[in-house]
Parts: sequence; C-alpha cells; structure tokens
Amino acid sequence: MARYKGPRVRISRRFGTPIFGPSKYLERRNFPPGVHGPKFRRKHTEYGLGLIEKQKMRYYYGLMERQFRGVYEKAARQRGVTGEQMLQILETRLDNVVFQLGFASTRAAARQMVAHGHVQVNGRKVGIPSFALKMNDVVEVKNSNVSRQLATKNLEISTSRAVPDWLSLSKDEFKGVVMRIPTLEEIQPVANEQAIVEFYSR
Repeated sequence: MARYKGPRVRISRRFGTPIFGPSKYLERRNFPPGVHGPKFRRKHTEYGLGLIEKQKMRYYYGLMERQFRGVYEKAARQRGVTGEQMLQILETRLDNVVFQLGFASTRAAARQMVAHGHVQVNGRKVGIPSFALKMNDVVEVKNSNVSRQLATKNLEISTSRAVPDWLSLSKDEFKGVVMRIPTLEEIQPVANEQAIVEFYSR
C-alpha cells in the first residue's frame, strides 16, 4: 500500500498548515523549511497556487497522486459541484470514517487498522481503506481482543476530538453509523477545493 513516509513537520511547515495534526514544532517555526525559510517568500503563479492547494489536500488525506487524481475524475463524472463531490468522496472513505469516529488516532493509523482486518462494514470484514461508505452504513471494530484493545486505546487518546454530526458513535459497542453524507460546511476543507478542480481541469 503506497503512502507518504517522509518527514511530516517539514510538509506542514511548507504549507503553513498542520496537515498531520497539531505540532508544537510548527508553532515555534511557523515559516517554510530550509535555510532561506524565515526571509524568503516566493511569488506563486496561478498554476503554482493550484498545485499548493492540491498537495495540501492530498497529504491531508494521505493519498498518492494517482489515487487523488482518481478521486477528482470520479467526482467530475457525478452530478453536482465537482469540488464538493470530491470532498464528500474523501470524507466517506472507510479509513477517514474510522479516524473521525476515534477508532484510530491518525488517518495513517486508520488505514493500517483497516488493511489489517480490524474493521467491519455492515457485519462484513473490509480491508480496503478507500472503500466508499454510504448513508446508513455501519462501521464496527471486529469483535476480537486485539482489535477492541487497539480501538479502546485510540478512543481514549481521541477524547478531545469531536465526532462529526454526520456520524454517530456508540463507544460501548465499538460501532459507528454514517447518518448522512456531509455537506461542504461540515467538512471544513484544509484547502481550496475549487482551486484543485481548476488545477486538474486545465
């Protein structure tokens, strides 16, 4: 399973956004990495700005370029606003929902949890992190000691993170339900989705 394995704080500093979650290091050094970071400010073209927004979103959800391009192309084929459709596809991926429910502390951990067979959807084991969830789908941690201990530990870590309104969580049952597809306002994207659409549609 391809994924980014490089330095995370460096990526967050490049974009000036906590892509991988809060970081005290990012707060102390809120300028781009490199020896010229504190004083150098490059002027970006329209293409460059679109690229930055695309990279932000791609790193945020932990997708490689080919996967992310596939999400855009799928969104472009659907009815509605392409940018919003793209965000809804990203948010309703199984790995993201596992993270949002608090069963994993990061999206990377959620991907690993799904890939290792710790998660079920509607009573069936699903090992595909990109699995697309629909309204009323039930996401549950497998009923085994290892799976439930892992989820319990992560739920304790994730107490400060609120579960989105479009999901419902039953901690005692290690179960969550997709109540509805999230709106753009509920997603609060880390990057400008319209700039990404314009970048890809060139």
